Amino acid sequence: MAISNDLLSSTLFSIRDGEVDELFRKVAFLDNAKQKGGVEYEDGGIKIQRPLALSEHSTITQFATGYEPMSLAVNDVMKPAIYDWCDWAAPIVLTRKEEMENKGEKAIVKIMEARMKSVMGMLRREMNKQILAGSSTVLTDLNTLNGAVAGGFFEAENVAGGNQNNTVGGISKLTYQDTTGWQNQVANIAAAFGTNGILGMQQASIKASSVAPMGAIDCVLLSESAMANYRRALFAQERYVDEKQLDAGRMQLAFGGAVVEQDTYLGFDYTSTDFAKTAPVSGYMINFDAIKLVIHRDCDFAVSPFEKISGTVARAAEVYCKMQLVADHLGSNAILFDGDTY
Repeated sequence: MAISNDLLSSTLFSIRDGEVDELFRKVAFLDNAKQKGGVEYEDGGIKIQRPLALSEHSTITQFATGYEPMSLAVNDVMKPAIYDWCDWAAPIVLTRKEEMENKGEKAIVKIMEARMKSVMGMLRREMNKQILAGSSTVLTDLNTLNGAVAGGFFEAENVAGGNQNNTVGGISKLTYQDTTGWQNQVANIAAAFGTNGILGMQQASIKASSVAPMGAIDCVLLSESAMANYRRALFAQERYVDEKQLDAGRMQLAFGGAVVEQDTYLGFDYTSTDFAKTAPVSGYMINFDAIKLVIHRDCDFAVSPFEKISGTVARAAEVYCKMQLVADHLGSNAILFDGDTY
């Protein structure tokens, strides 16, 4: 007798809970976002709105005699950044043939577990690719930290003294300059990590902290080459933080109290028509009070009930997700540019 749709669905729901947990453990960005408060849940809405204070409300008038008129020119200090949701789904299919060849609940559960893990692993890799490099050909509506992509959060243009000109959440970075915190910090390591690497990271971190309305750099993500350079620069003075607990925790390098981890998707070439130099993006310094992954509460890798696929002898469920990467403040974050060479 075939296993009921309800039993198949309940099996997927139980597997899903463990796999969502793993989703946020095996990728450095997602892992740290989850731990540092960089993941938020919303209940709905056509778009995501994030209120930003990008201007001063009024101006100061100095009085020499006391008879001067006081300026009453005022501005609305709040301006919303507006983001579209990114929706996607992936199916999990079980055919009648597979059911007959793998009779018994345990055998079917193992098939579902393997397929759920495969789907979640695929989503994890694709999300990470898009968030860090903006190079996914599937999740193109998901925002990216790579400023060389239109709308990307972290730009490297001002390493050459120019302006950052992307539009993030509908708000131009060119219009609102550094004083508002809508332009990210940049560390130009200039292909000489041994000379400029630690210094550049320190300068970017200090600048980010100086303008941060809240929080600090929580996580430093480096390319594999930049991570090797960072280790080499520290040599015998490596600094660690304990990720879990003293007797069983995994020790990690740190920078200014922030965890430092490598990611294989970093190290791609930053190529922009607004910037003459092409060089690798060696890392990001991220403040998770300022950068958020917003997830719809009812579409957090939600699993649908199994239904028969019309015209086939197969049943399918779908893993559905609705989320978006948003920015509340860019100046408290930094991009590490051209640091893959020691």
